[in-house]
Amino acid sequence: MGPRVQLPPEIQLAQRLAGNEQVTRDRAVRKLRKYIVARTQRAEGGFTHDELLKVWKGLFYCMWMQDKPLLQEELGRTISQLIHAFQTPEAQHLFLQTFWQTMNREWMGIDRLRLDKFYMLMRMVLHESLKALKTRGWDERQTEQLLELLMTGILHPDSQAPNGVKSHFIEIFLEELTKVGAHELTADQNLRLIGPFCTVAARTQDSLVLHNITRGIFEAIVEQAPLAIEDLMKELAEERDGDTPSRESPEGSVSGAEPDPGKEQGGDDDEEDSAGTVLQFDYEAVANRLFEMASRRDTPPQNRKRLYKVIRKLQALSEGLFPEDDIPEKAYRNPRGGRRVRMKKRLSESQLQNKTGRAAEEASCPDPSPASARRRRSAGADPAMPREQPGGRGRRGAPRRRRRPWAGARAKAADGQAPKAKRKRALEGQK
Repeated sequence: MGPRVQLPPEIQLAQRLAGNEQVTRDRAVRKLRKYIVARTQRAEGGFTHDELLKVWKGLFYCMWMQDKPLLQEELGRTISQLIHAFQTPEAQHLFLQTFWQTMNREWMGIDRLRLDKFYMLMRMVLHESLKALKTRGWDERQTEQLLELLMTGILHPDSQAPNGVKSHFIEIFLEELTKVGAHELTADQNLRLIGPFCTVAARTQDSLVLHNITRGIFEAIVEQAPLAIEDLMKELAEERDGDTPSRESPEGSVSGAEPDPGKEQGGDDDEEDSAGTVLQFDYEAVANRLFEMASRRDTPPQNRKRLYKVIRKLQALSEGLFPEDDIPEKAYRNPRGGRRVRMKKRLSESQLQNKTGRAAEEASCPDPSPASARRRRSAGADPAMPREQPGGRGRRGAPRRRRRPWAGARAKAADGQAPKAKRKRALEGQK
């Protein structure tokens, strides 16, 4: 027998990650974390693209084999936090890139019973990637690299990402960004983070991607506007309240007094309040950015039409107005039905104007003649209504004319016997 071939460490870890026993899989995840830390600490170390694809295949089937929702959530959190084991931003971006490539490749093989845990894994990985960006102070260059990675790997036409991956990513992006950076991000930073979505919405040929970006990003910003304004007013009120005690406190008061124990117990309530915060946006700047992208010549007409509706809402918000949808959601989803409803409304208004105009003319110049009355009745009839046909059962109209007997029948009656009345008179005359 020849010597046994030694497999690379990545393949060995991938095989153990996809094992049948949960103990083996958990041990492999812990070893993988230590291996990542040890390898990325070296200057000449690091992973290649193919090596990380093998690692992610093992992690994918490790999640595949995991049962029970609580254990799935714990495993998803452990896998997503592996990004923090990489020591350099380049290695982290490569780890994220191979993750989304793995999801795109394996998505069509996931059955409906396992979809939820992979949706959760995508959400957790996006959350941890934004947290890694937060630890670097939302650096502009790092932010651009992460956004380019996400757009290229998911929303770009050449990425070949399934519709499920695209739709879920668009749906969770603002939610996870709110959880991570709602307290720190400014309006300019938020505009920079949603900038690539403006570009994709203006250029995409996929109507589903356009609809999801419009609903999940821009209209979500419009819907959260009242909450954003409320949060801003709360912050201003807190700043005023924080300034007033220092101004009004007497000279002998102690500024470093011990806190009230009742306030310490209210820490959980503060965390619950912070969970309800939303992102702050400069609505006029967002509208201008969208208009800049939508008004280009290469923008498809359907994209331009859809984005202009959002731009009008954002411009109204910048002026202090909260727009309301005039068209119901069903009619918005079915444009043909919406046009039909609006056409009916316009026709009814025009008919009403015509009727009122004719009534005013008749009132101004009355004509009692029957001919004019007949003309008014015939002119007032709706041409679209079908005219009544006379002679039908249960219908009004002129009575039917009796049909004359056939000429042959009259001749036959003349050649035959005389009627009974004539014969009776002839008999009486003979008597």
